[in-house]
Amino acid sequence: MKAEIGIIGGSGLYSMPGFETQEEAAIETPFGWPSDNYVIGTLAGRQVAFLARHGRGHRISPSELNFRANIYGMKSLGVERIISLSAVGSLKEEHRPLDFVVPDQFFDRTRGRVSTFFGEGLVAHISFADPVCPELSEVVAAAGRVAGVNIKKGGTYLCMEGPAFSTKAESNVYRSWGMDVIGMTNLQEAKLAREAEICYVTVAMVTDYDCWHPGHDAVTVNDIIANLMKNAENACRVVAEAVACIPAARGCQCGSALSHAIITDRQLVPAATRQKLGMLIDKYFV
Repeated sequence: MKAEIGIIGGSGLYSMPGFETQEEAAIETPFGWPSDNYVIGTLAGRQVAFLARHGRGHRISPSELNFRANIYGMKSLGVERIISLSAVGSLKEEHRPLDFVVPDQFFDRTRGRVSTFFGEGLVAHISFADPVCPELSEVVAAAGRVAGVNIKKGGTYLCMEGPAFSTKAESNVYRSWGMDVIGMTNLQEAKLAREAEICYVTVAMVTDYDCWHPGHDAVTVNDIIANLMKNAENACRVVAEAVACIPAARGCQCGSALSHAIITDRQLVPAATRQKLGMLIDKYFV
């Protein structure tokens, strides 16, 4: 079974209205097992693969996620585009709880997470100045407007380590830097998707004002869950509309991200590494 579009999100999206499940796929990758089985089916006439980022039942913390396996598994299914849904805190008054933001930049505040497929004798440096696919970003933002969601295109997603939420001091520093939203997962996904030459976009669903806002108490899990439930229906509508409107052929540069990134002499790449990454690099070793 193959899929052309991948959706990464929380529990429940694989049973969204209009999604016709065909099968589940358990995929072991060279980097281990993904967060859960991929749920593969059709949505708006397109082949789609859904993955619960934290596993069904939300069993895996942000720092424990096997990002490489999650993205590699999507690649092995034939996925060329990924829409990633993520709960975030707002760092600006204008991004209100229940709003959606489609960021075009990321800022890394994680510590020691693996966010590359490369190494072990093979070095590649992808361009990451513009980490979000512009074509897919425009499709998703337009889908949000059609779906009647208050969606904003552009902004910076600060990716923190977690699992604890920010201190007020941290939150205010991030605000002084001009950050828009804060989350714990999407930077690594974006980097790995670029290395895998998959288009990637984040739909950041605002659940709270982090802890900086004087008119709101410090964020709690109960607050987030309540707003996540309210966001779920909107998320389903946006995803369905976006999937229906994604062009059949890609007009961006994401599909050739590795064309000038591999720096290692091809003759010196270890055979084991070449085999491990074959699905990503074989076309550049012809």
